[in-house]
Amino acid sequence: MPTVGVTNWEGGRSAAEHLAGLGHSALAVIGGHRHHRYSKARIDGFRSVVPDASIRIGFADWRRADAHRQALGILRGPGRPTAVFACSDLMALGVYDAAKDLGLRIPDDLSVIGFDDVPEAGWATPTLTTVRQPLTEMGSAAMRLLLANRGGRPPVGSVVRFELATSLVVRSSTAARG
Repeated sequence: MPTVGVTNWEGGRSAAEHLAGLGHSALAVIGGHRHHRYSKARIDGFRSVVPDASIRIGFADWRRADAHRQALGILRGPGRPTAVFACSDLMALGVYDAAKDLGLRIPDDLSVIGFDDVPEAGWATPTLTTVRQPLTEMGSAAMRLLLANRGGRPPVGSVVRFELATSLVVRSSTAARG
């Protein structure tokens, strides 16, 4: 089956590189569904930059309320992380909710990165640093695949997969660890 996707692993890696470059070493990740390949790829890319021992991981099934609950548990625990990478912008907003509940200031007390670059990322206060998924380009590529394969199927054994590049969009939700 032809598919269109993004470089999820590279996106997770770029988030970790950004946080490590800012001096963060106590990190957390909130993934989507534990068994989704793209959630795993984002987490694995993140892990490729920092040792596993320094990462706390929770799963929120792509929901803001679940991310809020996961973040509360992670941020209340001993050895509170100084930065959280959420595998979607919606879940990052759940981290914002938890930070507010705990009296933590973003980015002074906690840096946060999301993934997607949905419009709400630019509307959040502070604006959310995120890994941009080129959604418009993904839709265009999917339409081209659909039109190219109308009336037929790809040859048996062929794999058609378009993987578009992600990019880090740095906004106001991350800061150097001082």
